[in-house]
Amino acid sequence: MSGSFNPGIALEHTYADLPDRFRALLNPTPVAEPKLLKLNQDLAQHLGLDSEALASAEGVAWLAGNVSAEGSRALAMAYAGQQFGNWVPQLGDGRAHLLGEVIAKDGLRYDIQLKGSGPTPFSRMGDGRAWLGPVLREYIVSEAMAALGVPTTRALAAVSTGEKVIREAVLPGAIVTRVARAHLRVGTFQYFAARQDKEALLLLVDYALNRLYPHRWGEDLPALALFEEVIAAQAKLVAHWMSLGFIHGVMNTDNVSIAGETIDYGPCAFMDAFHADRVFSSIDEMGRYAYSNQPRVAHWNVVQFAQALLSLMGDTEEEAVERAQGAVNQFPALYEAAYNQHIVGKLGFAEPSDQTVKLANDLLALMQTKGLDFTNHFTALTENDDAFLSITGEDGRAWLEEWQAAGPDRALMARHNPIFIPRNHRIEEVIRAALQDDFAPFHRLVTVLQTPFTAQPDHMELAQSPAPEERVRATFCGT
Repeated sequence: MSGSFNPGIALEHTYADLPDRFRALLNPTPVAEPKLLKLNQDLAQHLGLDSEALASAEGVAWLAGNVSAEGSRALAMAYAGQQFGNWVPQLGDGRAHLLGEVIAKDGLRYDIQLKGSGPTPFSRMGDGRAWLGPVLREYIVSEAMAALGVPTTRALAAVSTGEKVIREAVLPGAIVTRVARAHLRVGTFQYFAARQDKEALLLLVDYALNRLYPHRWGEDLPALALFEEVIAAQAKLVAHWMSLGFIHGVMNTDNVSIAGETIDYGPCAFMDAFHADRVFSSIDEMGRYAYSNQPRVAHWNVVQFAQALLSLMGDTEEEAVERAQGAVNQFPALYEAAYNQHIVGKLGFAEPSDQTVKLANDLLALMQTKGLDFTNHFTALTENDDAFLSITGEDGRAWLEEWQAAGPDRALMARHNPIFIPRNHRIEEVIRAALQDDFAPFHRLVTVLQTPFTAQPDHMELAQSPAPEERVRATFCGT
C-alpha cells in the first residue's frame, strides 16, 4: 500500500490504542482495479466525510484498501464465539480491516471498516475476500434496515476490485465499507474470558461503557451496568426484527453487537409467506436460527455474555452469579414488552393490552394457516377492509370485525407497516443483473427502499410477493 488519502475529517483510533492483544495492526491488501459501484452520500455527509473526495480516484482507492488515510492505523479485531452453539476460541476479523473512527454530526463515534479487504492473522485459511453478490446484499439489506428504523450497521460504499474470487464458481470480487457504532461483539469479551485475561476484560468493559453507554460509565459495578444495557438493546433489536418478519440466519455470539445493532448480513432474509418456523440459511440444517427461535437464541446469547463477564460482577462467585442471573431474568419481559409494542402498532393500537395482543396472535395464526405474505398482509389491512378480505377471504371476516370493534388507527398502522422490503427474489435479480455488468436494478432497489413506508406507483412490482418459480428457498453466507 502506497500513498495516502484525505477523507475530509481526521480519523481517530481509540480501539487501536488498546493493548496489542486486542487486535492486529495491518493494512488491507491492495486490489487490481477498484471501481466505485455505490457511494452512500447521505451517510458520508452525516459522518463528516467529503463525498466528492470519496468518489474521486484517490477516494475509491481508499475504499478498496489500495491507499491509507492520513495517519491511518488500520487493524483487524480479535474475538471468539459460539457458532451454532459450538465454541470456537479464536475467530476475529478474517477479511475485514477497521480503518478508523469518526465523530459524526450526531456527536457519536462510528467505526469505518472494509469487509472483503484481504486476509488477516484471523483468516483461518480463508482468502480474505468477498464476491460481488454478498457485498450487494449487505448494502441493500443494511440500508433497508436503517430506513425501516431498525438499529443496524450501515453501508458507506460498495467497490468492485477487478479481481476474481473462487467460491462455487469464479466470481467478481468486491468490498463493502461498513459503518457501525462499534464492532464490539459478545465474542470480543468471550475471547478474553476464555484466556482468563481479567485485565483485558476490565479494559474492554470500560471502553464499551464509555463509548456506547456513557450514562452508565463510572458506576460501582461497570460490568453489570454494561450487561444490563446490552440485554435491553438485544431484546429491543430482536423484537423489531420479529415485527418485520426478518430472519438473521446466523445469530452466533460473534454476530451479536454490544451496541445493539444488526450486524453481519449473510444468509439473512425477510419472509414472504408467513410461517413461524421459517428457515432460509443453507447452513442452518437443524433450524437453530429459525424465525420463531430468534428470541430464545437472543436470550441464550446474553447468558453467554454473562458468563464472559462473571469474574467482574462480584467479589465471590455466588454474588456474581446472583447479580448476573437477576439481570438475565429480565430479558423475557423486556423482549415481550418491545415485541408487543411493535406488533400492536402494526394493527393500529398505541399500547398493548390483552385484547390487542390476542388480536395480533390470532391474526398471525390465520396468516400461517393460509400461508399469507407477512408484509403485504399488513399492508392490505392498512389500506382498507376490502384489500384485507381480498387476501384472507371469508376466513378473515370474523377477525376483521373484532379488530374494527377495538378502534384501530390506520394512520398509526401506516407508520409501522412497510410497503417495500428487500425481498429475496429481488435481491437475487439484482445480483444476476450485476454479474452481467448491469447495475441499474441495484440502484433502483436501493432508492426505493430508502422510503419503505411510502407508496411509489412506478415501482409497486418491487412490493409483490414472488411467483412460485421466483421463490428463494435458501440463502448463503458467501464467505
